[in-house]
Amino acid sequence: MSNIAQPIPARMRGLNRAEICDVNFSEFVRGWDGRVDAAPAACEAILEGSALDAQGFREMFESQLVSRHLDLMARVLRVENKVFYTIGSSGHEGNAMVARATRHTDPAFLHYRSGGFMAERFRKLPGMDPAMDSALSFAASKDDPASGGRHKVWGSKPLWVLPQTSTIASHLPKALGTAIAIEAGRRIGHALPIPDDSIAICSFGDASSNHATAQTAFNAAAWTAYQKLPAPVLFVCEDNGIGISVKTPNGWIARNFSQRPDLDYFYADGLDLANGYGDVQRAVEHCRRTRRPTFLHLRTTRIMGHAGTDFEIEWRSIEELCAVEASDPLLRSASIALESGLMSKDEVLALYEATRKRCFAAAEAADRTPKLDRLDEVIAPLAPYTPAAVRAEAERADFAGRRLQVFGSEEKLPEHQPPRHLAIQINNALHDTFAKYPEALLFGEDVAQKGGVYTVTKGLQKAFGPRRVFNTLLDETMILGMAQGFANVGLLPIPEIQYLAYFHNACDQIRGEAASLQFFSNDQYRNPMVVRIAGLGYQRGFGGHFHNDNSITALRDIPGLVVGCPSRGDDAVTMLRTLTALSKVDGRVSVFLEPIALYMTKDLHEPGDGGWLTTYPAPGEAMTLGEGRAYLPADGDGDDLVILTYGNGVPMSLRAARTIEQRHGWKAKVVDLRWLVPLNDAYIVQQARNAKRIIVVDEGRHSAGVGEGVITAIAEGGFAARPLQRVVGTDTYTPLAGAAFLVIPGEQDIVDAADRLAAGEGG
Repeated sequence: MSNIAQPIPARMRGLNRAEICDVNFSEFVRGWDGRVDAAPAACEAILEGSALDAQGFREMFESQLVSRHLDLMARVLRVENKVFYTIGSSGHEGNAMVARATRHTDPAFLHYRSGGFMAERFRKLPGMDPAMDSALSFAASKDDPASGGRHKVWGSKPLWVLPQTSTIASHLPKALGTAIAIEAGRRIGHALPIPDDSIAICSFGDASSNHATAQTAFNAAAWTAYQKLPAPVLFVCEDNGIGISVKTPNGWIARNFSQRPDLDYFYADGLDLANGYGDVQRAVEHCRRTRRPTFLHLRTTRIMGHAGTDFEIEWRSIEELCAVEASDPLLRSASIALESGLMSKDEVLALYEATRKRCFAAAEAADRTPKLDRLDEVIAPLAPYTPAAVRAEAERADFAGRRLQVFGSEEKLPEHQPPRHLAIQINNALHDTFAKYPEALLFGEDVAQKGGVYTVTKGLQKAFGPRRVFNTLLDETMILGMAQGFANVGLLPIPEIQYLAYFHNACDQIRGEAASLQFFSNDQYRNPMVVRIAGLGYQRGFGGHFHNDNSITALRDIPGLVVGCPSRGDDAVTMLRTLTALSKVDGRVSVFLEPIALYMTKDLHEPGDGGWLTTYPAPGEAMTLGEGRAYLPADGDGDDLVILTYGNGVPMSLRAARTIEQRHGWKAKVVDLRWLVPLNDAYIVQQARNAKRIIVVDEGRHSAGVGEGVITAIAEGGFAARPLQRVVGTDTYTPLAGAAFLVIPGEQDIVDAADRLAAGEGG
């Protein structure tokens, strides 16, 4: 046996009890002296009464060992800067049972202790190597097939494991959304990329189950099931009894989840493959057969601390650590292998050491592979944009027959109607979108029969049915989680967030999840969606902060996100076409920020002038991403004063420009940026190039508003010396009633800014 069990490398000694865990296994196997049965045939139960056959056990044991030695390898090679991630799966290797009992076409959203699951799922397709693929990810290698070296993630496109980062329950809503989407896609006749009876798998820890985002998903799952709507999600709570250093009260998970109506509870021992597999199978089969949300409470433990930097000996007693290590599931698996007669001690130790050698060899090979060393490589998958293809898709107009069915006749088509205001034109554009894309879905609070708070979605459900236009529960986190689920199966979701202030409740579903997927999957997975949000200020007789929210900063800070903000109806139509095309072609996540105060605006300068009504752009007309609109004065080029603005600021600036001309004789050009993220710096510089004076009008707040980005573009473009004023909102929440107009800029503020410019010139 001395030739089989090699001594522990000296470089492993003292590494946060990894050595002790490693030695424990070898000593346990050498010292085992239990009863040995006759070896079972491959198809026979591994132990009497077990639902697991011998072949299945042998394969899962191998998967457990791969997972364990990846953890040990990471602890060793992190010290040598060959590995950059040490949150391990040790103690959770029983999740291999979930992988075995499910299919590789069941979308999986995994938390970071899923090494056993991944190693076992790799068996589902030939020619795949979990050790090498994982080693490449640990090493942040450019050849990492999951993320291309951008993060250590469990993920695989062919195995339908959608990459997650170090999530704290933020993946649960989109897992449930995917489960709902499987059924929704089938009901509308959409060809799914996975079998119709697939289920979604979502794993998380006992500590994470308490997170508000997790509770959102559990509640929404029960809400769905209560209405007898299919939601085949398997929630797998891997209960190790601790979250970093905070212990979960004994019995809490069972108490909290076993009696929840419409969340079907199963328990399985994840520390014992022979005993636990049958219960895992039952949970999986129940979920697939009933199409109901299912909660699998999987008993696990945590070996070797939370991560390599977690020195448990500083806060846990030796007695407690010894008890945890004695519950190591690999010791139980070794015992099963020996007791069943399937393997001898020498065979178990030989497999253990061969797996160690395999994982270390993979890691050393991964260390020699290229790493990301150029900025353009790092950000390449973040925000793909193919302008010509997007433009062609936006201009595509081969759905004339469906349009006629929707609008009723040629004469009733919106382009043949008189000029209309913003809300009606958005409504017409949505009808066109649904006629063009049979896979489009629109959902949110009050959007169906009511047609939204501002009737912008009125008539859509009647025209396209409740399977494509429907109300959701009042939960913005779940609305955006559901959108990701629909996107995962190839649908085109258009979720509505009722007010901008409500988006902040659920911001992480875009920031941490939807917008990051292309980046962390190296563009293998995408979340195409257009999120409609009603927002900004200037509503009269209504609101306060929660209905007059001008905080755009939270949107501007999300990498890869596109934000468009129209000020008039015709722009809204072509911008929506561009955003849906951007989703279809490049898989992008975008926000369409609709100024509430301009929804019904008809006039510009005087009552009854109809100056803010527009005709409807016929299909085939489109807009380029980042393209602004410049309003020139009736005579002159407008270079006396250039006003850069967006949204509500556009009609305000146009009115102010008249007063400024009367007062100072300046011909002013008003520039509607239209696209707020990313700002088109080149366009801004172009507009500023010949300007004698500049005013930036930003209804957002003084700190971190859009205006800061505009001024930065002007300065970096070499025009910092231009006389410039910024008209911007105050750093405060918006009060109720007339006081609201004290904290956001108005027309007089723009005129006052021009006066200051004139005063600075001695005028």
